[in-house]
Amino acid sequence: MAVNGYSPVQKALHWSLFVLVLLIYALTYGNDIFARGDPSRALAWRLHISFGLLLAALVFWRVALRMARGAPELPSSMTGLERPLAKIGHLLLYALLIAIPVLGILLTWFRGDALSFFGLFTIPAPFVPNRETARSIRELHGLCANGILILAGIHALAALWHRFIRRDEVIQRMLP
Repeated sequence: MAVNGYSPVQKALHWSLFVLVLLIYALTYGNDIFARGDPSRALAWRLHISFGLLLAALVFWRVALRMARGAPELPSSMTGLERPLAKIGHLLLYALLIAIPVLGILLTWFRGDALSFFGLFTIPAPFVPNRETARSIRELHGLCANGILILAGIHALAALWHRFIRRDEVIQRMLP
């Protein structure tokens, strides 16, 4: 379905997800600067999980809106190669935005930990802890997290390229 532009909610979700991904990634490294047993390390981990659950909810909302409302047509100024690359890039971003929280949830549960959302509610692990499975999921979770940063960086560079080199309105579609 073609639409004229992204809705204000879609734009807010786009930028909220961007900030959340950076925050969650920073919490991962913040967790590493504290010694084991330090309460700040445990807090960083709990915040990482809570913000990850928030990310999952916002991604679900964003995907639902995208499916219901669609996206604006790509500008006619985009070349034949740019069009499929843009579509593949967006598809990969969505896939990673879905995969990362799912893997994070599974990782937490296979470690034997409950999921807690800012202490408001807790979801106990439905699985028996399994260190080998948790280790494999952690590696995949980390790969996907690194992948989304790289892909988001390419996405941002493409938007800037459109703005300052091509001088078209691609970036305007997602600005408030």
